[in-house]
Amino acid sequence: MPQDPPGLYYDAEKNRYFPIKPRIPGSSSLSHASQSQNNHPLSNSVQATKLCPQTRAPTSRLLHLRELNGDAFNYGRGRLSFQEEFHKLHASKPAVWSYGTSTNLLRVNISDSSLEQTQIGVQTLEGQMETDVLLVGSIDGSLSFLTVGKLGQPFDYGVRYIPDHVWPSTKVEAENNEPPQYVWWPTCVSFHMSSRISCIRLCEKQSFCTNNDDSKLQHTVITTLGSETSCGYVYILNLLEPVDFTSRLDQRLHAVASFNYTIWAADYNSHKNQAVIGTNHGAALVDVERGISTWVCHSKSDVLAQQFDRTGNLVLCGLRNGAIVTVDVRENQQSIAAGHTRHRNPYFSSGRSNQKKWFELKGNISPSHIIYMPSSISSLVSLQSYDQYFLARSMDGSMKLYDHHLTKRRAVQSYGGHVNSHTRIQIGVDQSERFVMSGGEDCYLRLWSVKSGKLLFEDKFSNSVPTTICWRRAERGIGREAERQNHNSGAWLGSQEGLFYMHWS
Repeated sequence: MPQDPPGLYYDAEKNRYFPIKPRIPGSSSLSHASQSQNNHPLSNSVQATKLCPQTRAPTSRLLHLRELNGDAFNYGRGRLSFQEEFHKLHASKPAVWSYGTSTNLLRVNISDSSLEQTQIGVQTLEGQMETDVLLVGSIDGSLSFLTVGKLGQPFDYGVRYIPDHVWPSTKVEAENNEPPQYVWWPTCVSFHMSSRISCIRLCEKQSFCTNNDDSKLQHTVITTLGSETSCGYVYILNLLEPVDFTSRLDQRLHAVASFNYTIWAADYNSHKNQAVIGTNHGAALVDVERGISTWVCHSKSDVLAQQFDRTGNLVLCGLRNGAIVTVDVRENQQSIAAGHTRHRNPYFSSGRSNQKKWFELKGNISPSHIIYMPSSISSLVSLQSYDQYFLARSMDGSMKLYDHHLTKRRAVQSYGGHVNSHTRIQIGVDQSERFVMSGGEDCYLRLWSVKSGKLLFEDKFSNSVPTTICWRRAERGIGREAERQNHNSGAWLGSQEGLFYMHWS
């Protein structure tokens, strides 16, 4: 391969050079030696992550430096942004509440499989209103709606759950944190699927909309795992019209496709009304309006994680054998007959044999963009602000940031401290894409800075693994109210022990 000139990288398949996009704004600067070694704007972060529970400068010092130097200033050996350091300082000191204590039982695996939060229209006794809703799926196949806040108060059915403060443990710190709103569970609108709910994906773009409000939730894609007695299904939950919690919602839930395979993962492309699913046979594209399915990748290794890129033309597929493959799902590309391509897995097979494995892939796949992690891929997240980057995590605890264009040059960023061996645990990135969060098999919750890779928070407040994470979406608003929402961060966490809410401002 030709040696890359500074600022460019070479694509062997297209036989040409492409410019390297600039690093994520605010990330650490490189030393000259590091630049010459890796020739990538974020490659210094591949070094072992320095585990630090908080930012380098205290609040008083940050304010003092901002008054003297403005938003950007030198501190220690680096140049910092006041806004970024201020956000990291607050993120390192969150408050956590539980909705699943012994006297307040919102548990029994209600949210340990899949969890999403959004706003929908709801019909109440006082008229139509919008409210925050949690869509929660469990390993026993139940799908439930949980409303957050005052909506449930005029109703005489369902169960109300009041949050209990669980972290920090000191009384003084607890009194300084304003508790979140209670959760209302209208039990009459719960569904029970034929098998475990494997994925819930919100569809909020204008492709489903009949008006100009392209941020309003219209539909939700729900998939079930499948079992020995039941197929794996792809459902659409219609939330276009206001929901009436006094009646059942069965008529809003429609199966659009079924598969005689295990459905492990799914993602949704709202611009084209397409869902992609990952199974033990490969990946399939589903037209959710017509119910037509097309296989875009065949693999003998299960597809455990999936993620569309921002264009919707490419799908990342994380396999059980540790490979991450990029599949082109455009219609004109699907018509191209792509034969079987054999790839040598660089990892030794399990057991006594030291021979390397072979595995076959069929589809419109770029061999040069295949990444190998040490074990099965459990989660993938594409960054929307920086479309060439995506986060990946494998079941051995490795979590890394990759560049689509430089997949052969190792990871761009590493995140240390995560503990996992076999559990499929989600990772969550907040809307500002400053922070990434995940639970571990040691029952600790950890939060890192996406840009620096620094561990900002780790603590244990549950006796079970936080397997599902959903960052709270900012409420739609105008003026100061919208500005206030953008400066508050919170996340919902689900586990077998119950539901938790984590917040800082």
